[in-house]
Amino acid sequence: MTPISLDGAPSTGSKKSFIRRRRPDRSQQVRHTVQWLFVALNAWIGIQFYLWVRYYERGAVGLYVPRPAGVEGWLPIAGLINSKYLLITGRVPAVHPAAMYLFLGFLLISLLLKKAFCSWLCPVGTLSENLWKLGRRIFKRSFHLPAWLDLPLRALKYLLLAFFVWIIGSMSAGALESFMSTPYGIVADVKMLNFFRDIGLTASVVIAVLALLSALVQNFWCRYLCPYGALLGLASLLSPVKIRRDQEACIDCGKCAKACPAGLKVDELVQIRSAECNACMACVAACSAQNALQFALPPRTRAVRQLRWYRRALHPLAVAVAVAYIFFGVVLVARATRHWQTNLPQDVYMNLVPYANQLSHAGH
Repeated sequence: MTPISLDGAPSTGSKKSFIRRRRPDRSQQVRHTVQWLFVALNAWIGIQFYLWVRYYERGAVGLYVPRPAGVEGWLPIAGLINSKYLLITGRVPAVHPAAMYLFLGFLLISLLLKKAFCSWLCPVGTLSENLWKLGRRIFKRSFHLPAWLDLPLRALKYLLLAFFVWIIGSMSAGALESFMSTPYGIVADVKMLNFFRDIGLTASVVIAVLALLSALVQNFWCRYLCPYGALLGLASLLSPVKIRRDQEACIDCGKCAKACPAGLKVDELVQIRSAECNACMACVAACSAQNALQFALPPRTRAVRQLRWYRRALHPLAVAVAVAYIFFGVVLVARATRHWQTNLPQDVYMNLVPYANQLSHAGH
């Protein structure tokens, strides 16, 4: 029987020539720099928000810090609600508009650059990545769940996403606006902060278990439980940029598949279409063959062969610049159109912030 190669052509059985990469890969250094800069930005926003909350809890006494609208990036449900409201009415919602702009910005990143938000920006993703790296140092390995368990668990995040989409999808524009305008909706960000400030035993145990599982299994939370990642993953299926493998340059060493945190079979595919690909470029960094693996646009067509500016592969710095451009561009557009801040009188916050924990979904 004649051996068949991966592209379906008969294999000659000859060993492929190896051309070593000319320049060392810097994708992970660039990505980690972007990750930690975004963590620092979130920490700064968190400090500002805490001081803003404490001002009202003290009865408008002490240092006043303006409310940082960027904290609404931690309210993805509000972002989804407000996005539907915009789609139905054509109007930007008055409460938590920044949540919508950031939600749409992260969605745009996924449409253009796969799930780059998850591996380049998301602080939870950064924490998850460092937990499994810590676990690997302690236990000398990462644990992989068998396929019969891994695949059903992956479905959990899509089921959670379907639940939220079903609930929000069944609400009218009036219901969406009414919910966000209730006291509960107005101080949803304060309630989120209070969850961590007043965390109970049950929540602490759940978080500890998730942290332990994340140390043992690569990206446990992101891989199995994050509905936000599930949505961005579905959007990323439309991205023109993908991990692409050149079968001629590839030497079939399998290093790329071993390096993939999502456990994708990079070494067996011509391009990675999976919604699980986080665009982390760890597989590209692990590849030692010149141009064998790239985070790239589709191959050139006849129409673009003569365009000198066209480049298939995206340099890590280009990815970082594109992510930053989209993120800050969305913020600037929201600010320029005066739709970034939730403009409510201070008296409203004075009456709600100190009593946030007492508010129910009904607003009482």
